[in-house]
Amino acid sequence: MSLPDRVVRSDRRNTVLGWALTGAVALGGVESLLTGSVVWGGFALVVAAVTAAPALSARDWTVIVPWPLPLFAALAVLVRAFDAYPEIAGYVGIATLALVVVVELDAFTPVEMSRRFAVGFAVLTTMAFQGLWTVAQFYSDRWFGTALLRSQTELQWDYVAVTAVGLVMGVVFERYLEQSARSDPAERPSDSGGAS
Repeated sequence: MSLPDRVVRSDRRNTVLGWALTGAVALGGVESLLTGSVVWGGFALVVAAVTAAPALSARDWTVIVPWPLPLFAALAVLVRAFDAYPEIAGYVGIATLALVVVVELDAFTPVEMSRRFAVGFAVLTTMAFQGLWTVAQFYSDRWFGTALLRSQTELQWDYVAVTAVGLVMGVVFERYLEQSARSDPAERPSDSGGAS
């Protein structure tokens, strides 16, 4: 994916925004747990923990994913808190978690991906996380008496919708990276989306 180094490390704006938004996601998760939304609260806390993992691993608070990713997560938590569009918030949250994982793999590990491959991998990861989310909803319904899974048809449409949201978010994030690379002369893109 070739993230510009200034996007993920030592950029004060990215660091401050990233941590503020990650904190908002964590607080939203705690609030959800306290109000009885155990599955969603746990999910929000997982997103916050995964986002914070590189900084904790490197013991350097400036190491964090680009701020738009925690922004997507914070928006999903905010929308969910107001119970406005809970299904869409879930799709955005799951797709965001997938993008965070892919970006962290590319930026903070030896794994290298072209941008197009990274978008495709993020979509597949989104689908995998949707599967885990479905399992979590099933056990929530069984153990806590919730009614998160209503019908098999709705469940199938959830997979279609989350896949579409994951694709759109991946493409938007790829465009963000291209803009970031263009605005920094030291980081001219050598890989603007070629084959992996």
